[in-house]
Amino acid sequence: MNNKLEQFKKDVINKKVAVMGIGISNIPLIKYLVNFGVDVTAFDKSPEEKLTDAFNELKGLPVKYSVGPDYLSELNGFDLIFRTPGMRPDLPELVQAVENGAELTSEMEVFLKLCPAQVFAVTGSDGKTTTTTLIYKILTEEGYNCWLGGNIGTPLLSKIDDVAETDKVVLELSSFQLMTIRDCPSVAVITNITPNHLDVHKSLQEYIDAKKNIFINQKENDKLVLNYDNEITRSFNYEARGEHVYFSRLKNLDVGVVYQDGKIIVKKENSSTEIVEGDKIKIPGVHNIENYMAATAATIDYVRPETIAKVAATFNGVEHRIELVRELNGVKFYNSSIDSSPSRTIAALKTFKNKVILIAGGKDKGIPYDSIGEIIDEKVKCLLLIGATASRIEEAYKNYLQQRDIEDEIKIIHCDSYEEVVQKAYEEAKPGDCVILSPASTSFDMFKNFEHRGNVFKELVNKLK
Repeated sequence: MNNKLEQFKKDVINKKVAVMGIGISNIPLIKYLVNFGVDVTAFDKSPEEKLTDAFNELKGLPVKYSVGPDYLSELNGFDLIFRTPGMRPDLPELVQAVENGAELTSEMEVFLKLCPAQVFAVTGSDGKTTTTTLIYKILTEEGYNCWLGGNIGTPLLSKIDDVAETDKVVLELSSFQLMTIRDCPSVAVITNITPNHLDVHKSLQEYIDAKKNIFINQKENDKLVLNYDNEITRSFNYEARGEHVYFSRLKNLDVGVVYQDGKIIVKKENSSTEIVEGDKIKIPGVHNIENYMAATAATIDYVRPETIAKVAATFNGVEHRIELVRELNGVKFYNSSIDSSPSRTIAALKTFKNKVILIAGGKDKGIPYDSIGEIIDEKVKCLLLIGATASRIEEAYKNYLQQRDIEDEIKIIHCDSYEEVVQKAYEEAKPGDCVILSPASTSFDMFKNFEHRGNVFKELVNKLK
């Protein structure tokens, strides 16, 4: 019996609870709380007419609502507030509620506190979804009963009654989720850190500090996996309370997970174990070699090397990450809508041997674009731009050319819609070309999320004739 969970249920049933956000991710949480008698009020800034699907999903349940532009005006008298990840904890209304006696938490914070199983968790600016999925698949292939959550799948708090002590839980955690988390996973992975989400975080340091919460309260027997090749994450070893393990594609470390002679190798003080050859990894790109190295470092104490090698040879990759959509008249179309930062687009473009036709642009989240100029010059033959960051991406490319006295410019086309950008990309392509959607920007200017953007792109590509 999970005594912590039973105590939580006893405590929360007598409390007045607020849940911030009535999106897909919070609906299972609301249902879970209501099902064992909790007094729940759901808050959302969207107007009623945009919440029809959510209201239908919760129809018949004793849930109160506060929605619309002034939704937080009703946030008073609550004992427990579940913050949605995208909501800053220092909003004046939340601060006031805490001062009035409310406890501010989140679905993930409560889950980590109550979970009876061992938790593996991954964060980072790039590669966290693929690395999380790899850890899940490797542990599952080894025979463990595993749960996948965080930014992926159903909120796990609504499933916690079914999680056994012998299970393994694998989480992808964003900086937003980590801002207020105090309970750490026993195995924490940080893939890398580059400037990101500076439209929400007040500074790069706040973003870094949020990421550090994944390990800052770990115990002595816990493990922290760090990217040695990333200057920021390399320095975290000084703050690690438990074991820290580096992985490095660029340096032949004495101890850690390295990439040597085209192979991923685990090096310990008195042993060296070959895991898999790089060219046997099914999903392309050096960044995916790094993702496998991170996953190997996290799981090697729990699985056989051949299990990791088997997953590497068979796993096709995660949707929206350099996903081959279609080949039409010799032109291949790739969907990498997940690429919401310049660093992700740089990594995606490096996977292609020849120059590509790139579709980029989206919502501006306040991060620098200087780094993208060089990769566009090196890997792009035609650039199609859309969205608020279109001019910033073009400026970064032209600044790069000017700084290096390069006169030859690629063709740049600005578009107003995704229908136009897909059609123009196809018109510019010749047999043998690759067209890739790799926006280097978030999707929230035109879409609900990057999945929505990627799905629209795929639908439009599949309509081409």
